[in-house]
Amino acid sequence: MDRMPTIVFSDMDGTFLTTDKRISDIAWRALDALAQRGIPFVPCTGRPMSGLPAELLAHPAVHHAISANGASVFELDGSDGDIDDAHLIHSVPLGAERALAVWDIVRGRDATFDIFAGGRTYLARALFDRLPDIIPDKATLKLIQQVRTPVDESPEQTIERARAIERVGIYWHDTRDRDEILAGLAAIPDIVVTRSHPTNIEIMAEGATKGTALAWLCNHLGIDARGALAFGDSLNDIPMLEAAGAGVAVGNAEPEVRAAADLVVSTNDEDGAAREIIARLSGDTTA
Repeated sequence: MDRMPTIVFSDMDGTFLTTDKRISDIAWRALDALAQRGIPFVPCTGRPMSGLPAELLAHPAVHHAISANGASVFELDGSDGDIDDAHLIHSVPLGAERALAVWDIVRGRDATFDIFAGGRTYLARALFDRLPDIIPDKATLKLIQQVRTPVDESPEQTIERARAIERVGIYWHDTRDRDEILAGLAAIPDIVVTRSHPTNIEIMAEGATKGTALAWLCNHLGIDARGALAFGDSLNDIPMLEAAGAGVAVGNAEPEVRAAADLVVSTNDEDGAAREIIARLSGDTTA
C-alpha cells in the first residue's frame, strides 16, 4: 500500500522517537499533517500509558493509544494529555496468576520484575535501586527510571493490590539468567513472550500483541485495517506490521523486523517514519 493511509500506528522507542527519546521537529510536522487531513495517529508502545509523552497525547491527531504491547487500548478525552482523562476501552490482561508464575521464575535472579497495571509500572524499590547495574545503556536506563514507580513492597504484594495486571517485563544482566528465564516461561500456558530491547523479556497474555490491538481498534473505529500504515523496529512490532495494510521498518530495525516489513525506510534518528508519513500525504519524497 503506497496510497494515503486511513490510520497510522507507530511504535515509539527506536521508531518514531529519536534515540534520545525526543519527538523531532519533522515528527511534529508529520503529526500536524495527519491532523490537517483528519487521519488518526495511534502511538503503539510497550510502555505503560503513563510513560507516553503528554505532549504527544495532547496532539489533535492522537485520539487513542495502545500500551503494554497491545494489552491495553485507551481512548483519550481532553486536550492536555493527562492520562487520568484516558479511558480503557479494551484489554487483554495477563492477570495475577500468570504474573505470579513468572515471578517464581525470576525471583532471586539479577533481573528486574516490572509490573504493568492500571496504565502504570511498579518495581520493588530494591530492584529499582539496582537498575544502573542491570541496564548499562544510559538512554534506556533514564527512560526506565522515569516510567517506573518504586514501591516498598514485594512483587507478590504489588500483584495482590494492583488492578488488573496488563503485563510484566524483565531486564536481565546475565545471559545465563536470560536463558533460564526463557526456559521457565516455556512451561507457562497461554502467554506471549517477546522483547523490545536486546536485554529485556516481555510477557503478555495470549492474544495481547500490538497486531491484535491494531485489528481491534480498526474494527472498533470502522476502519479497514488494509488502509492502516504501521511503523516499528523491534520483535514486538512484527505482529503490528503484519496486521497493517502496509508495515514499515525503520532502518535501525532488527533483521527479523526488516524481513517482515513491506518497506524499510531510514532510521529513527533520520526521521524515517515521519518522512514516510509526510511523503505519503504529500507526494514529497524529499520531506
